[in-house]
Amino acid sequence: MKTDFQQLIFGKDNLGNITTILESGGLILYPTDTIWGIGCDATNEKAVQSIFDLKKRSYDKPFVLLVNSIEMLKNYVEVVHPKIETLLMHHVQPLTMIYDHAKNLPSISRDKTGSVAIRVVQDSFCKELIGQFGKPLIASSANISDKPFPANFGGISSDVITGVDYVVKWKQSEKKLSQPSVIAKFSEKEELTFLRE
Repeated sequence: MKTDFQQLIFGKDNLGNITTILESGGLILYPTDTIWGIGCDATNEKAVQSIFDLKKRSYDKPFVLLVNSIEMLKNYVEVVHPKIETLLMHHVQPLTMIYDHAKNLPSISRDKTGSVAIRVVQDSFCKELIGQFGKPLIASSANISDKPFPANFGGISSDVITGVDYVVKWKQSEKKLSQPSVIAKFSEKEELTFLRE
């Protein structure tokens, strides 16, 4: 059933091959639910380090992680407040939340305070890929640090394309301009604070 869905929706991309690359610590270039991103197994310290190196990014600026469900989210953060769980269940637009206490993740995938930024994706390709892989993926914009993020596949530099192990074919031909997600945090006063809108 999963293979039929993959062939129908994702054309030439073989999700089994992509997950094998991720399991071996490889990097992928893929369309997220927002902009194109560089991804890897978020639980693999060496793989995450490879993305920092490719992007020439400071190690004190951790990446956003993607999960495909609230159930998977709960495997990687200590607490998901009921109000946040309700928000995530009904929020249609991509929303990245910062959680104070990460778990089951290497230090390189977390902020130095122990917090982590995670988004529960609604996008069909991302949900299917993450579901088959079974672990969260890094989702870092497909650009070298301090360079503009690509609004579509055509804006990605050759340095990034040649620096990964697999380039997803899905959505490469789309010309629509995309934007990063909103980033928010739930305060101790139980208020939603937007850090990027």
